[in-house]
Amino acid sequence: MANMVKKANAFEILNHWIMAVSFIILAVTGYGFLFRLEQLNSIFGNFNAMNDWHNWSGVVFTVSLFFTIFNYLPVSLSFGGDDIGWIFKAGGYFSKKASVPPQDRLNAGQKLLYLTVLLLGTAIALSGFIIWLRPAGIDLRKWVLLSHLVHNVSFVLMAAIIPLHIYLATLANPGTFRIMVYGTVPLEWAKKRHAKWVQKMGA
Repeated sequence: MANMVKKANAFEILNHWIMAVSFIILAVTGYGFLFRLEQLNSIFGNFNAMNDWHNWSGVVFTVSLFFTIFNYLPVSLSFGGDDIGWIFKAGGYFSKKASVPPQDRLNAGQKLLYLTVLLLGTAIALSGFIIWLRPAGIDLRKWVLLSHLVHNVSFVLMAAIIPLHIYLATLANPGTFRIMVYGTVPLEWAKKRHAKWVQKMGA
């Protein structure tokens, strides 16, 4: 049996799936609101019930986003020469012969993905709470209209990158998906894709 190394702990795995499930609920109900899909009302019971599912899933998503920011923002901001080299080589996805610089626990593509998710997720959360709670003391018409724009645009962009994320974590990079199931990867797999991280561990 191949030697395994731990790349994600139980909390990271749980938080990943909480964020994923809450975003799926937000996406389904959000599309229902955006395109006025009456059929979805019956699935959730009625419009008010679907609205409640959307709002409270947003709360869960926001809490999960907070923990994601806490866990991944510092490392995602740590760009170095090897990360720039990885980007210029597109991680070797377009050429098997490309010599890709060694990467840390997160490669440059993952760092960019996390930064994008954190930025869009924060925009979705903040604008969503303004739409939902409508805080006193602000110009409601102006801020609610702006929040709807930010909320919808951020949601569409987030929804667009999720299929790319799934593809890169499965078909394009076999072995990655198991991280968010078991938390471990084969040592040789890690050496090939995250050599700098493996070296730091002394594995």
